[in-house]
Amino acid sequence: QVQLVESGGGLVQAGGSLSLSCAASGQTFSNAVMGWFRQAPGQEREFVTFIRWRGGSKYFADSVKGRFTISRDNVKNIVYLQMSSLKPNDTGVYYCAASVRFLRPMEALQTTAGYDYWGQGTQVTVSS
Repeated sequence: QVQLVESGGGLVQAGGSLSLSCAASGQTFSNAVMGWFRQAPGQEREFVTFIRWRGGSKYFADSVKGRFTISRDNVKNIVYLQMSSLKPNDTGVYYCAASVRFLRPMEALQTTAGYDYWGQGTQVTVSS
């Protein structure tokens, strides 16, 4: 049973920084793609970024490019999302997700349908 547990959310002022963690367990993730999504109140869940566990290649949504980074710890099975220059519209529940069942194209990995497992989410609130 794959489990993803996010942590690190909170309240931060605009312009500030925050780091999120996603601890993954339950299987080998060496071929997985790990993604972060976010959902603001009344909005659909939207793609933020992903990282391929093997090789570490990354992709970012335009809205966060240059402000967010993603990394992984292969030993601890943790994926990190470092967020800086935060804006009020970065507010939302941030979800970690894992795509593990089969290879998916990049376009699919930018959608919720491209992922097999999800964490419970962690709230990020950016005040103006």
